Amino acid sequence: MNPLVPHSWRERWAWAFYDWANSVFITTVVVALFPIFFRNYWAKDLPSEQVTFYLGNANSLASLTITILAPFLGAIADRSGKKKGLLASFLLLGVVATFALATLGENQWQFALFAFALGMIGFLGGNIFYDSLLVDVAAEPAFNRVSALGYSLGYLGGGLFLILSILLSLHPEWFGLADKATGVKVAFALTALWWAIFSIPLFLYVREHKVASDKLPFFALLKSAVVDFIATFREIRQHRTVALFLLAYWFYIDGVDTIVVMAVDYGQSLGLPADSLITALLVTQFTAFPAALLFGWIGTKYSAKNGILIAIVGYALITIGASQMETVRGFYGLAFSVGLFQGGIQALSRSYFASLIPADEAAKFFGFYNMLGKFAAVLGPALVGWVGLWTGSSRIGLLALLILFVLGGLILWRVPKSN
Repeated sequence: MNPLVPHSWRERWAWAFYDWANSVFITTVVVALFPIFFRNYWAKDLPSEQVTFYLGNANSLASLTITILAPFLGAIADRSGKKKGLLASFLLLGVVATFALATLGENQWQFALFAFALGMIGFLGGNIFYDSLLVDVAAEPAFNRVSALGYSLGYLGGGLFLILSILLSLHPEWFGLADKATGVKVAFALTALWWAIFSIPLFLYVREHKVASDKLPFFALLKSAVVDFIATFREIRQHRTVALFLLAYWFYIDGVDTIVVMAVDYGQSLGLPADSLITALLVTQFTAFPAALLFGWIGTKYSAKNGILIAIVGYALITIGASQMETVRGFYGLAFSVGLFQGGIQALSRSYFASLIPADEAAKFFGFYNMLGKFAAVLGPALVGWVGLWTGSSRIGLLALLILFVLGGLILWRVPKSN
């Protein structure tokens, strides 16, 4: 466990601002602009089904890459004592790739996909080391509040920047730009700039409490990381508390991510207009900002475990409500409800896991944590699809997600330690 050593709030805010910095990539590039711009600009001459195929493959390839590498990257970080250095490498990759999107012309869909995939790898890979730095900026009693601070700033920054991005793409003339395509490209460039600039405080003020690092050549370090990966896997199996939590996390976060990734498609299947879907996304962002802070307080006062269980119950009710939804007003209600619990369940999961693991091996343990996170939304969509096909009802298919929340909640209930 992390010793009770003094940490300054300047360090904590500097760490949390990385969430403010990198969340704009997800909200602006991944969720809002890239899928639409790719289809209508870079790949406008391709059949619709091919566009969907290529987009899906780019997302899957990036996630699979980090899924495979995450535990090894974490072990390398712990062995070398260079979490900030490795974070900087993935940050640079993500920023350069995002900026590259602003330079591509029409029909350059191959380059756009390549840059997008590299940006995703930069974002996902960097989060391994960012998450593991939580134990360097806070002692265990403050894990919940500090983790929640990061997620809340991420939702606030992502939401504010998304408004600017939407205005750039819909009203480029307000900014003296020639057309909507130019507006979107400027939004991509500003995303890269925002990500880079607001990451600076972390590198200036966060002190990485390094253990004795191994002065090994790269391939020797990589070999030792493989050994560490196997040892960590065995260690997790022997520590019932950590193993049970990771199993519970895999179930409930799969349900959470399935709702997130399928919400817009579900709204479109109901015939809801695109502007309503974008508005709902903003509702989720700005609701999640204060809600994440609230859950940080709940985790500190009543334990992170109880806070996560509250959020799981909330998501179960959201699933039931979504299965009955038919109107735009109902979709806004769904967006608000997701915002209430999304930031909280993410923040408390990160802080609770940090409290269960050895602080000097945080990176490699968070490698496993992030690996499971990348596997999320794999079982859920398949469950929804197969149950919907079997019953002939997409609403019943959506209700199948209750299985994931019930299993996740029951397993988490059995985790013996509470902080």
